[in-house]
Amino acid sequence: MRLASRMVLPAAVALVGACATTTPRELLDARTAYDRASQGPAATLAPAELHSARETLTVAEQAFADHGDSDRTKDLAYAAERKAELADVRAHTVAATQARTASAAQLQALKDEELRATSAELSDANQRLSQQGGQLRNERQRREDAERAAALAEADLARIASIKHEARGMVITLSGGVLFESAKSELLPAAQAKLTEVADALTKQDVDSRIRVEGYTDSQGSLSFNEGLSQRRADAVRAYLVGHGIAADRVTAVGFGPAKAIADNASPEGRANNRRVEIVVQPANRPADQP
Repeated sequence: MRLASRMVLPAAVALVGACATTTPRELLDARTAYDRASQGPAATLAPAELHSARETLTVAEQAFADHGDSDRTKDLAYAAERKAELADVRAHTVAATQARTASAAQLQALKDEELRATSAELSDANQRLSQQGGQLRNERQRREDAERAAALAEADLARIASIKHEARGMVITLSGGVLFESAKSELLPAAQAKLTEVADALTKQDVDSRIRVEGYTDSQGSLSFNEGLSQRRADAVRAYLVGHGIAADRVTAVGFGPAKAIADNASPEGRANNRRVEIVVQPANRPADQP
């Protein structure tokens, strides 16, 4: 009853002050903090701290009524808020201490159970780490094996063709004069032997990469004839590779005719260099028909 009567003054003062000026945020926060503390365990477990907070809040309310939104009002309100928070924290600390004292045996049992659970989790984590380490070692070994196989395959290819690495992938260049008779698209017997080696090397290297066969001619003859001839030659090489173990859906063929010349068509040597077939081994994530 006495507590209720003492709270009449702050409420009344706040009402009068509110008519004069806007209540500062610090005072609103102090009221909220005091209400929260007084409605919690602080009333019984930290009465001294709560009483000090109430007195400081009362002085802050009076300062607001007398001087409005002044620095003194804000400072007192801030102090009241902190004292209310201190009372609340003090009360919860006392409550926690009492709870620990009252249930020491239960708490120890809980700690023991947590320790057992932690030990089991640690054991599981160590086992998972061991398994992951084994998987990483296996993956590293597979990668190293694949890299060695790719290096061997590339070395095999380098013996029978020109090899270079470009942004579009590894480019294997075979002379058209080695593969075909002039103006024809049937593979020569010697060409079949070379392409057999190419197919064997490609199957060793990477079963997922995309393969693009590109046919080229020199500029002699009509454009339409050269484009058709280059396409037929590219198709012939593709068919041979597919027939020797490379999955059909991995291989595409396209003829460019005299386009993309790599040498001057004005000389016999330049024209010979332009009459070629390029086998482009592209990464698996690159579309097979991308130039």
